[in-house]
Amino acid sequence: MRARHLLLLAAALAPAACDAAPAATPTPAPSPMIVRTDGSSCPDHPTPACTGAPRDVKLKEIRLNTENVAYRVRTDGTVLDGVHIPGHLLIHANDVTITNSVIDGDVINADGPESFRFTITDSTVGTTAKCEPLPAIGYDKYRATRVLVQGHSDGFRVSGDDVEIRDSFVKLCSRPGDHSDGIQSYNGGKGLLFHHNTVDQREAKDITAPIFLVDEKSEDVVVTDNLIMGGTYSLQVRNARGRQVVRGNKVVDKSWAYGPADSECGRTEWSGNELVTIDENYRITSIVGPLACAGES
Repeated sequence: MRARHLLLLAAALAPAACDAAPAATPTPAPSPMIVRTDGSSCPDHPTPACTGAPRDVKLKEIRLNTENVAYRVRTDGTVLDGVHIPGHLLIHANDVTITNSVIDGDVINADGPESFRFTITDSTVGTTAKCEPLPAIGYDKYRATRVLVQGHSDGFRVSGDDVEIRDSFVKLCSRPGDHSDGIQSYNGGKGLLFHHNTVDQREAKDITAPIFLVDEKSEDVVVTDNLIMGGTYSLQVRNARGRQVVRGNKVVDKSWAYGPADSECGRTEWSGNELVTIDENYRITSIVGPLACAGES
């Protein structure tokens, strides 16, 4: 019965194009050491040590209010601070803020043809007890900062305008028949910034890529200073209108199935990308060499 509810939920939440005015292309900022108010920190790229719900926060469990599988927010300006949602979070109101919280399922902002603006920071999405088939966070008009994504086949979904994801950590899983991605655009929109994140796809078996941004409806895509590993081709960026910027990213050497990159070289602002090695704590231990763009334009 629970599986049937999840299927119905997924069908009802299929993203549609939004009517909001497209935002200007965001500009990535420098990537300093991540330091949080609880004292946790990361010296470079994000890890579980400096993302997700802070360890010292006492969480209040919220009772599910939708088919016993989800909690639905219907009031504009709602703030969810220090809560545990033992299921999915449906955002059906604008300007919702999620912080210092744990959501065991997905965070989705589509309600049929409508979608709603939200922000999520210092929160954990997913559990290690299972592998969810739906994206952890989607679909448009959202900001995600210092989020820990786990127990999901897909990390972030981009299906519309104005998405900014920074300083977050994604550990992917997969189920038979999945096409796991760390971030994927599908019916994308204008203005995507994916900056200073870590995506680990090495343990997933049914895979596409840590970064899979190949949707022809996307416009102005900026991918900078990320640490990624795994996938068929780890870094895939192509087909967007406007600017395609791929700069300063690190791909873990020999972590891929076929190659480190398959992107649109002729149209992409490609610079400063490198092959690296890392230790068990995601610290870069060596620079193997520059990562040249590869792929047909």
